[in-house]
Amino acid sequence: RLLAALRRRCDIAGKRLSGPGLAAEGRVLRAVLYVYHSRLLRHRPYLALQQVEQCLKRLWKMNLMGCLETLVGLIPKKNASKAQAECLVPSQPILETVALKVLGGCKLILRVLDCCCKAFLLSIKHLCSKEFILLNTVASGLLSRLWFVIHYRCVLQTLMSLYSALSTMLHLVSETQKTPYIKGFTFPSDVGDFLGVNVSSEAKKQKAKMLTAKKSTSWMKKFFPAMPEAVSKVGRKRKSETCTSAVKNRSILCPVDIGETVV
Repeated sequence: RLLAALRRRCDIAGKRLSGPGLAAEGRVLRAVLYVYHSRLLRHRPYLALQQVEQCLKRLWKMNLMGCLETLVGLIPKKNASKAQAECLVPSQPILETVALKVLGGCKLILRVLDCCCKAFLLSIKHLCSKEFILLNTVASGLLSRLWFVIHYRCVLQTLMSLYSALSTMLHLVSETQKTPYIKGFTFPSDVGDFLGVNVSSEAKKQKAKMLTAKKSTSWMKKFFPAMPEAVSKVGRKRKSETCTSAVKNRSILCPVDIGETVV
């Protein structure tokens, strides 16, 4: 029963870590840093973005996914013979290695959330100062999406529940056959004590700060005033006529401007 629960939690953690949202936001973050590298080396939001990217890079380089796949491969499958009184279980060195990497992954993800919150608030601050409006607008949207992907996909909570299953299994295996591999480190029984913060309350505080900071950017509506209804109808009608004529005349080689008129 414990082995089946451990396998299930490893699978869930692997899916959460390898999901398309986290990888996509990481690629966008690297692209933004590459574009603005030569122009904003001393800009504070840019430096904060670099800290977020460094934490994500460390998370991928620790190869947590590979360790989880190795552990799942060592757990007997469900279709194993139930008549056997004994079954093979992962050894204590394997469980200790995976548990240590899960603890490091929890610490790194908590650091990513903290860096995202700080960089977001910094981007909003410089955006309200009307400095580098394009960069700070892109950065604030990117950081908020990255924070919400990690938070609402429950990546950190999934790793914490995985560690609790690993801790239980490690305790039973060490009692059966004690073969310690990692020395000089005591594995905590609770991940919250290791992280040093209450994860749920900390996430609520960060969310409240980010939502409060978003309200301060209402001045941007002055740059993009609402289009009057009459002008909007004329623009839509002109756009429809242009699209219809372009479809009828397929021999046109030059591109057709089908955008609405900017007042």
